[in-house]
Amino acid sequence: MSATTLEIRPELKMQLDHLAEEIHRSESELANEAVTLYLAQQHRIIGRIQEGLAQAQRGEFVTDEEMEAFFARYTDPQAN
Repeated sequence: MSATTLEIRPELKMQLDHLAEEIHRSESELANEAVTLYLAQQHRIIGRIQEGLAQAQRGEFVTDEEMEAFFARYTDPQAN
């Protein structure tokens, strides 16, 4: 495995140190796990965006009525 140097903000470094000590794992292991989870999350988000763009290019849109019903559920307390 190759080494990379990252600058971590002091408050994050303190939290990382504390957690590593508390759960008996290395800081490096925790940092690698955090980066892995972050990258997976970003790939999912990008995939969803690309999927939505492809649907739009195919002309797959919801109707105005579906959109109004969607927003009514979240903005009108009596709609629930």
